[in-house]
Formats: sequence, structure tokens, C-alpha cells
Amino acid sequence: MKRILLVGNPNVGKSVIFSNLTGVNVACSNYPGTTVEYCAGRRRVGDEKVEVIDVPGAYSLEPTSKAEEVAVEMIEGGDVIVDVVDATNLERNLFLTLQLLERGKPVVVALNIWDETRHKGIDIDVDELEEMLGVPVVPTAGRSGYGLDRLLARLGEAKAPGRRKTTDDERWKLIGKIVARTQKLRHRHHTFLESLEDASIHPVGGFFVAAGVIALSFFIVRVVGESLIGYVLDPFFQTVYLPLVDVVSEQTVSNDFLHSILIGNLVDGRIDFLQSFGLLTTALYVPVAMVLPYVVAFYFVLGILEDIGYLPRLAILLDGFMHKIGLHGYTVIPTLLGLGCNVPALLATRILDSKRERFIVATLISIAVPCVSLQAMIVGLLGHYGMRYVAFVYAVLFIVWLALGFIMKALTRGILPALLIEIPPYRPPHLHALLVKFRMRTFGFLKEALPVVLIGVAVINLLYAMGVLDSMANLTAPVVTRVLGLPKEAVLAVIVGFLRKDIGVGMLAPLGLSVKQLIIGSTTLAMFFPCVATFVVMFKELGPADTVKAIGVMVATSLIVGGVLNVLL
Repeated sequence: MKRILLVGNPNVGKSVIFSNLTGVNVACSNYPGTTVEYCAGRRRVGDEKVEVIDVPGAYSLEPTSKAEEVAVEMIEGGDVIVDVVDATNLERNLFLTLQLLERGKPVVVALNIWDETRHKGIDIDVDELEEMLGVPVVPTAGRSGYGLDRLLARLGEAKAPGRRKTTDDERWKLIGKIVARTQKLRHRHHTFLESLEDASIHPVGGFFVAAGVIALSFFIVRVVGESLIGYVLDPFFQTVYLPLVDVVSEQTVSNDFLHSILIGNLVDGRIDFLQSFGLLTTALYVPVAMVLPYVVAFYFVLGILEDIGYLPRLAILLDGFMHKIGLHGYTVIPTLLGLGCNVPALLATRILDSKRERFIVATLISIAVPCVSLQAMIVGLLGHYGMRYVAFVYAVLFIVWLALGFIMKALTRGILPALLIEIPPYRPPHLHALLVKFRMRTFGFLKEALPVVLIGVAVINLLYAMGVLDSMANLTAPVVTRVLGLPKEAVLAVIVGFLRKDIGVGMLAPLGLSVKQLIIGSTTLAMFFPCVATFVVMFKELGPADTVKAIGVMVATSLIVGGVLNVLL
């Protein structure tokens, strides 16, 4: 099967073209022996079935990072290279193009982001560019799909000009000649979006923009999440689903064991979706009716921020601050993902170059970045008493994140690579691409969360029935009661927290705790052992040794912070 490689600099639109060419049924995996991810999909071109591969972004074929090393190796195994070039940054992109032409592989150039050239006052003579490069050049706009049919039609015309290898200086001289003959710039005034682009990375104004964007984002997430719960999901569970579960409860009430597994405990003789803790009650209600609405809202907002091009600007803005804790600004990307779900956040640490950075970021995310489902439970528990208590928990987590970052910077060895990141212009999000990404993330959450919750609830109920949980509660009672100031029954929440932190926090609700105890319990559980899905991904990404270290840091930090809060509050 012929392999079509999409190659280009970061942020030139390769992934959008890949998505449009292959659809959503693609396979993403690590390149063997690395943590660098690439995606592959299949489609038909004419009568031939081909494999399309989205190669990791690279600025040069003389690699300076793991991603570029992988890109060079993958290019050797390709049959046709589609060189995706940012038409608004022709001079910078052509360096990689000339290197590809020297490889002797058949090449077609996709002159992408073509729709932006008109707005920027850029005129490119495509025919002249094609003649000077010696390979087909096709203007494309990946977001809208413009030119992709023509790109596929011209794959058969791909050429391997076989240029002789040149030095960097010789390449830049040739690039200057090509740009001078093929590109003309027209005078134009800044648009509103371009003025906003400048403001977004301004050393002072950028922080006001960031504060506004983050505040608006969380406002939207909360409004959309609460609306879905209040007007859609909660009414569905109460009016449609509850009568069905009541029937199951009546049919199994004579069998205590089966009833406890499927339905759980009856509260005042009735099913309580939050407290009953059965497979058909709490195990479905919490992830679907309480958590999913916030996940849906968060991923939609995150997709918009990604597509319009704001996240790279936030990374640049925070780079100086992040360096103080041994990281660079691009770590804000996995950190923001962690506010949705820690699992994709840990996977996103693959974009970081050093092992040291990946360890620090993964540990900080698991300890001090609560996922949206955990946030929903914290708000649900403490919001009733006043949002100032919710804000206090967030403040504690931020202080822990900051302090632990300084400590881990001092205690871990390794280099901190410089931040090299391309800043794309602001663009309106493309609805189709946004919905595709949104659907993949939402179904990915359900696929990851539901089985874990169902299995976890079943295991907990079995352990409870066998008396194991009571033994564990008695064994750990001194730590829970004396250090944290919580009742012995809170041990169950800690155990469940290993399976799902959000459900562990939710299990504090029926214990009749004071506000102080709720603050300590929710803060400690948020920082304690990662949920099982996060643990599995952490083990895979960091390896056994670093995973053990990270978990040791989590357990120690949560107990220390919980003990301090118990003394101070």
C-alpha cells in the first residue's frame, strides 16, 4: 500500500488536512522507542487505496528534537511526500521544502492557509513557484477543504527533482531568490484580529486578555454544564430512568447481594442516585448526569481556543513565569487539558522535549490540576455553603502547584530546552473540524470513564459485603482521624478515590461533615493517589521508577497539606 506522508513545520495545518483527507477513523500511536505520537489513516485515491500519515512537525531535517528525529526516519519510509507549507510564511517554510527536495522522494507542495494570504496582502505566483521548485504546487485551505481534491488529483504528478545537497547558506540564498520572484506584498492596515493578536502577547496587556479569556471560558463551562444538568439530564434520570430502576429494585429486593450490587442502598426507602452507590444508580448517574455536562462544555470551549490560535499565545505569555519552576510556557497546554481530564493531559506531555519536564508536569497535573468532573463535585459539595470555600480549595491547589514546582525544580536534574513555538494568526474556528475533535474527545471520555466507574463500584460493593472495607477503615483510622481530622468512614472515599477522584469526593456528601472537614477532605482527595486511568497512563508514559516517585510525592503532599489545613482551619 502506498504511503502518503504529510510533512511540514508545526502549525501549518497538517493535522486539519489529515482530518479532512481521512475522517475520524484513524489510528494514533507512539513511534517505536519514543513518546512521539503520529497518526495514520486510509482513503481511496482513484482506484488505489493509500495510507495517509501525519508526520510530527519539523523545522529541519537536521534534527534538534525527538520529534524531528522521528520525522526524518518516517520520511525514509514514505512513497510520496506532501510538503504542507504555510503560504503566509513562505520564506521560513521553504527551508524544509528544499531539504525535502534533496532527499530524492516524490514531492507535492500543498500551499496551505491560502485563504489568509489575501487578508495579509500577500500575492504568490503559484505557476512561477512550481517552475522554480520543479514539483507540483497546489494552493489549499485545510479548514475549509479548499484545494484538497486538486491536491489528491496531482499526487500522481509528484516529482523527485533530486537536487544536490547544499549548505544552509546556499539554501537561504536560493530561498531569497524564490521569494523575490514569486511573492509580492501589498500595503494594508492592521485588522481588529491582528491588533488583538499583538495585545494577546503584550507583557502587560496579555495578562488582562488571558484573565478575560479564562474567566469567560469557565463561565461558559459552568453555565452550559449546569444548564445541561438542570434542564436535560437530571429531568431524564428522574422522570424516565428512575421508574425503570425502581422496577429492577422491586424485582431484586429479596436478594440482598444482587440488590446491593445493582441498586445499592435505599435512602429513606427510595433510590438516591448520588448516595445509593449501585451499578444502575450512582455508577451511571455520576459520570453521565453530573460529570459529562461539564466535560462536554469544557472540550467545546477548549476546541475553540485551540482552533482560533490562542493557546500558543498563552504559552508565550507564561513562558517567563514557568521558567521559574523549571518549565517552559508550552506546558500550559497539557495543564489546560488536565482541567478537562488528566488522562489526555498526561498524554499531551509528549510534546515536551525532556524527560525531566515530563516528570514534573505529569506529577503537578496529577496533584494540583483537578479534572472537570472533580471540579464539579467540589463545587457541588462546597458551593452550597458559599463559593468562597470553593475558591479557597482552588487557591490551596494553586499554592501547592507553585510550591511543589519550585521544590521539584531544585531536586530534579536535567536541562530546560528553550521554547520554540510557532504563533499562528487568529482565525475563526472551522465548524466541521471543531465538531470532529469535540466528538472524539467526548466519546473518549465516556469510553475511559464509564467502564472504570462501573468496575470500581462493583469491586467496592463486593469488598464492603465481605467486610474488607471495614478492616481497611480500622487500619487507617489513626491517619484519617488524627492527621486529617476526618471520621473513620471517610476511608471509603479515599479508597474509591483511587478508582475515580470525583466519586471519592462525592462519597463525602452523606457523611454529615462540617465545612472544615469538607474542605480538608476534598483538597486531600484532589491531591491523593491518581485515579486508576491516570495511573495506567502515567505508568506507560513515565515508566515504573518515575511513576513510583510521582506517587510518593502525591501521597506525601496530600497528607502534609491535609494535616496543615486541619491545624490552621
